[in-house]
Amino acid sequence: MAIDLEKMSRKELLELRNRVEKALKSAETRERKEALKAAEKAAAEFGFSLSELSSDGTRPSKAAKAKPKYRNPNDPSQTWTGRGRKPQWIHDALKSGTDISDLEI
Repeated sequence: MAIDLEKMSRKELLELRNRVEKALKSAETRERKEALKAAEKAAAEFGFSLSELSSDGTRPSKAAKAKPKYRNPNDPSQTWTGRGRKPQWIHDALKSGTDISDLEI
């Protein structure tokens, strides 16, 4: 089934592209499901579930939370570890002339 793209209008080509994109998404979903079933079947032949094989047998460790390094003197419930973006209260304090060391816990 050959399609002569040269004879198609721009509107027809755009519609064809949309249909192809939808068909590709559908095909990918279908193939993923088939691959998952095949992987589950292969794992079952060895006496495992797929979830058992996807982990190394140990629980993933949670990274320890960093302790706060700075505290807002106006609202002690607001703290910052010094990592990531500075909170607005830090920016406001620095603009008002407060030294960052004055905010340390």
